[in-house]
Amino acid sequence: DLQICQHRAPTCCTKKMEESYQAAVRRERTQSIQALNFELKYMIVGHITAFQEAFESLLRFAENHTSSLFETAYRPMAKEAAEPVKELFTDISLYILGAETTVESAVLRFFDSLFPLVYSRLINPGITDLSEDYTECLRLTRQDINPFGHYSKNMVTELSKSLWAGRMLSRALSLGIEVINTTEHAALTKECSRALVKMQYCPHCQGLTLIRPCVGYCLNVMRGCLASVSELDAQWRDFISTLEYLTSEMAASHELEIALSGIWNSINEAILHAQLNGPQLSATVDKVCGQPKRQEGNLSSPSIVPVKEVTETQTFVMAHTSLNNKRREFINYMKRSRTFYASIAERLCDGDLVMRDSSTCWNGEDVV
Repeated sequence: DLQICQHRAPTCCTKKMEESYQAAVRRERTQSIQALNFELKYMIVGHITAFQEAFESLLRFAENHTSSLFETAYRPMAKEAAEPVKELFTDISLYILGAETTVESAVLRFFDSLFPLVYSRLINPGITDLSEDYTECLRLTRQDINPFGHYSKNMVTELSKSLWAGRMLSRALSLGIEVINTTEHAALTKECSRALVKMQYCPHCQGLTLIRPCVGYCLNVMRGCLASVSELDAQWRDFISTLEYLTSEMAASHELEIALSGIWNSINEAILHAQLNGPQLSATVDKVCGQPKRQEGNLSSPSIVPVKEVTETQTFVMAHTSLNNKRREFINYMKRSRTFYASIAERLCDGDLVMRDSSTCWNGEDVV
C-alpha cells in the first residue's frame, strides 16, 4: 500500500511511515531555509540596530548643541525654548523611524513655537503679559510675516534631503526582514513533499540508510520545490540596488550627519534675522495682535551676539565614523547576497544532504 516508495524488492516501510517522512521533510525544509536565512537576517537586523544607535547618538549631539546655543547666546529664553527644541528632535527621530509625519511640519511647528519667545524675550523684552491668546496670535502671525526669513525654509530643504534617504533606508531594511521571514514559511506542495521523501527517505525503505542523493537529482528536486521562492531573484537584485543607492545618497550630498550638526546654526541665523528686523516686526504684530502690557522703564533689547560654533567635535566625529563604517560594511555584505534567491537550491543541496566524492548515490529509483 505504499504511495511514494514503491519498489520491486521487499521493504520495511509502511504507509504510516511514509506519512511520518512527509512531516519530516516539511520540517527539515523549513529548518534548512531558516539556517540559510539566519546569517542574512542577522546582518540586516544588526545593521538596523547599528544605524539607529549611531543616528540617535548624532541626534543627541545635535540636540545638545542646539540647547547650548540658547543657554550661551539667548539666555532670556533658554528655559522656555527647551521644550520646542526637544519636540523638534523627537519629531525628526520619529520621521526617520517611519512615522506618518514630515520634516516640513516638524521644522515649521518648531519656528511657530519659537517666534513668541523671540518676540517677547529678545525683540520686546518689556512685555509682561504673554497670555495664551496673545501667544497663539504670535504663532499664527509667524506664518504670514515670516520673521525668520529664508532660514526656516532652508532648514526644511536641507533636512528633508538628508533625512529622506535615512528614512527610506530604515523602511527598506524592515522590508528585507519581512521578505526573508515570508520565504521561511512558504508552503510545500503535495508534489514537492512527495519528491523530497522519494529523494531523502525512500532508500531507507530498502535498508540503504547511508546512501545519499546524487547532486543533479537533488538540484532538480529542490529547484522544483523552490520555484516560487527563486522567483524573488529579480526583485531581490532590485532591492540590493536600491540599498546601494540609498546608502550612497546618505554618504554623498545629502549627508545626514552634516545636516543634523547644522541645525543649531540655521536656528541661530534665523533668530539673528528676526532681531535685525525687530522694529518692522513689532509694527506689524501690534497691528495684528494688539499692543500687550509692557513693563515701565526703558528696557533695551539684548544686544545681538554672533555665536561661534561650540567645539564638541569628538562625539560627532565618532558617531559619524561609526555610521559611515557600518554603512560601507553592510552594503558590501549585501552585494554578496545579490544571488541569494537564485542560488537557494544549490545551497540546500550543498554539504551533508548529497553524496560527494563517492562512486555511488541515489537517483530516486535505485543506487547508481
